[in-house]
Amino acid sequence: MEKVYMVKDSYDKLKSELEYLKTDKRMEIQAAIGTARAHGDLRENAEYDAAREAQGLLEAKIRKLEDELARAEIVDSSKIPKDTICFGAKVELEDLETGDIENYQLVGAGDDDPMNGKILVSSPVAKALLGGKIDEILEVDVPVGKLRYKVLRIEY
Repeated sequence: MEKVYMVKDSYDKLKSELEYLKTDKRMEIQAAIGTARAHGDLRENAEYDAAREAQGLLEAKIRKLEDELARAEIVDSSKIPKDTICFGAKVELEDLETGDIENYQLVGAGDDDPMNGKILVSSPVAKALLGGKIDEILEVDVPVGKLRYKVLRIEY
């Protein structure tokens, strides 16, 4: 089982969301199913079908969150070395082929936002960066080949 790294706030946020889904949201969907059932024939009842589909999606999300929380590894940021790329680091990299500057932050489940440079610490790019230090050249395997980056800055 692969661990899911996250900070305490993210863990608490996921736990809160799970509790909401298992209580309030489940009851809301159950009520919608009950209302739809009251309308009669279930074979041609679009409202009932939609409510059942919503229930299935909800249960899938609950299972996903339960799995993430079960595999969660809470990271204490005070114990992370500040001169090395680790979980939570914001890094500035130079693409040695193009000269472009790229910025990433290595985050845990629930905090990822690739469009804004927040990548999962378990992603292939983040795994290649882990342990890197300033001025070090790192190679990242991607589907189109290898990217070479020079680490310009690390901050937490």
